[in-house]
Amino acid sequence: FFQKTLTAVKTWFTLFGWSKGQNPISIPYSLRRDVCIVQLTIAQERNFVRKLDKDKGFYEMLLRLNGQPLPGIAASQSLPLDPVERMFQLHWQHSELLSFLKSQGACLSHVMPEFLLAPEDYKIWIEVNTGLRVGSMRSSGKLSGKRIFILEDNTFETMSKRAWADVLLQIYKVLVLPRVSSRIVPDPSSLESLQNMPGIKSEPLCSNIYSRYERTILIWLNKHYEKNRKIVWKDSQRGGIPPMRWIVNFDQDLLDGLVLAAQIAAYCPYLIPTHFIKMYTDPRTHEQFLHNSLILVKALRAVNLDMGIKV
Repeated sequence: FFQKTLTAVKTWFTLFGWSKGQNPISIPYSLRRDVCIVQLTIAQERNFVRKLDKDKGFYEMLLRLNGQPLPGIAASQSLPLDPVERMFQLHWQHSELLSFLKSQGACLSHVMPEFLLAPEDYKIWIEVNTGLRVGSMRSSGKLSGKRIFILEDNTFETMSKRAWADVLLQIYKVLVLPRVSSRIVPDPSSLESLQNMPGIKSEPLCSNIYSRYERTILIWLNKHYEKNRKIVWKDSQRGGIPPMRWIVNFDQDLLDGLVLAAQIAAYCPYLIPTHFIKMYTDPRTHEQFLHNSLILVKALRAVNLDMGIKV
């Protein structure tokens, strides 16, 4: 499950995170590398500068999604030459990043700034804060009196991957989802058949699972599906018009492809006779679910929405 979530996160930020086209990322490696532009000077006559497109840096992505820079952090900056000073600056930047996201409503209390560091900087951080030499660290997950986790290499990489994935998920939650507007929801009075269906409220305290923005999307899914199911499949030869349903989640209720097809048909009705009419409207077998998913993915590709979604 975590691997599937990781893949979805990587796909979305690769395609939509940056302003000038796609930027393939890897979690956590490219994020740790591109968190700033690194300049190292070994000798006066030898300068080693990381060549990084300033439009593809991590903080450039945040600038685009947030609309303004993070307080006190420039989108492009160089690190100090001294390894300890570099580590302290990165740790401070990560602390500021986490504080900013938490102030916007992100749930990141389990992520510590040091988990976002590169392995070599994490070892320096441990050494500076505990006085332990890196070569003598043998415990995994040991917690000191200063709440310092001392993790072995493999454990740290696992923790770092999870931390960066959670940071990206929370960035999506607090900077992307709030763009959802209730204006996208059709007029309830135009859907008389929904009056007998339990409603989904968008008020902040109505769910401890979904945010108000996610619930707005659920409302949109319900109303578009109910409005279009009789239009899209009125001439269906594979089960007739699908029954009314109450869409309350983003996994189980979308498995058969019908709900997503109804949304796409609302904006691309020309796909109905070429694609969606061929779907099973009451799928029961794995083969029928696969059939519907194949049609849905082909429809996305037909309108150039090829986002790497596997059937």
